[in-house]
Amino acid sequence: MDFFTPIVDDPRTFGRIAAANALSDVYAKGAKPLTALNIICFPSEKMDISILHDILLGGLDTMNEADVLLVGGHSVDDREIKYGLSVTGIVHPDRVIRNRGARPGDRLILTKPLGTGIANTALKANMAPEALVEASIRTMAALNRAAAEAMMETPGVHACTDITGFGFLGHAAEMVEDGDVGFRIHASRVPLFQGIRDFVEMGILPAGLYRNRDFRMAMMDIRPECPPWIADVLFDPQTSGGLLIAVAAESAEALLSRIHNRGVPEAAVVGDVTEENKGKITVF
Repeated sequence: MDFFTPIVDDPRTFGRIAAANALSDVYAKGAKPLTALNIICFPSEKMDISILHDILLGGLDTMNEADVLLVGGHSVDDREIKYGLSVTGIVHPDRVIRNRGARPGDRLILTKPLGTGIANTALKANMAPEALVEASIRTMAALNRAAAEAMMETPGVHACTDITGFGFLGHAAEMVEDGDVGFRIHASRVPLFQGIRDFVEMGILPAGLYRNRDFRMAMMDIRPECPPWIADVLFDPQTSGGLLIAVAAESAEALLSRIHNRGVPEAAVVGDVTEENKGKITVF
C-alpha cells in the first residue's frame, strides 16, 4: 500500500504517477500485480469533485496498462488530497526476490534516472524548464513492469528494491545494512536527468534529500572523485523511481539487454557488490 499528496498540477497525471508508484513494490518482489483498491483522501467541501474524478481516471489508466483489476477502495474526507493504491499480486514462494541477498561479484543495475525530487522542487519554484518537467513526469508515470518481467526471465538475480522516498543511496543502504557485503557505486554511470546539475548547484533541493543524507551518511564512503553535486542527487527522494537489481556478473549483460529491448533505455550497470567494507557503500 502506498499513497501521497499531489506532486504535479494535472489531476489525471497525478493519478497515473501515484498508481505506478504503488505498483512498484509488487514488481520489486518479482511478483505480478492482479488487483488494487483505491485509497482516497479528498476535501469534498473545498474542491470540485471533477478533480477527484480525473485523479481516479489517471489511476485507472495505469491499472489498465498494468492489467490490474480495480476491485474497490475507500475514501476519507480530508483537508488535503491524497491518492494511492493497495495492491495484491502473486509470486511463487520459491521465486520471491527480496531486498537482501546480494552476493559478492554481483552487478548492480538501476532502471530509471534519478532526480525527480529535485525536478519537482524546481517546478514548485517555477524554475524547471519544460524538457525537465516532461522527462520527470514521463519517468514517474512509467511502470516498472518491463524491468520486472525481464528480471524474472533472467537467472542469477539475487536481490531487488524499488527506489522511492529514501533516495538511491537510502534504499541501497537497506540492501547492505548489517549484512555480509558492501556496494561500490560508479557515480559517472548513474543515469540522471539532463539539466539537473544546475539546480543542485543552486541549492534547489527538497528537504527530504537532507534528511536522507543525515540518516544514512554514516554508512557511506563518498570518495573525492565523486562530484559533490552527484552525491547530492544520489540522496534525492524519488517518486515512482526505478528498480535497483543485484544480479550475477555473468547474467548482467543479458538482463540489461532484455530491459533495454523492452523499452527502458536509461537502465545501466551502476556498480557492483563486494566482500569489502561490509555494510557500507563506497561511491567514487
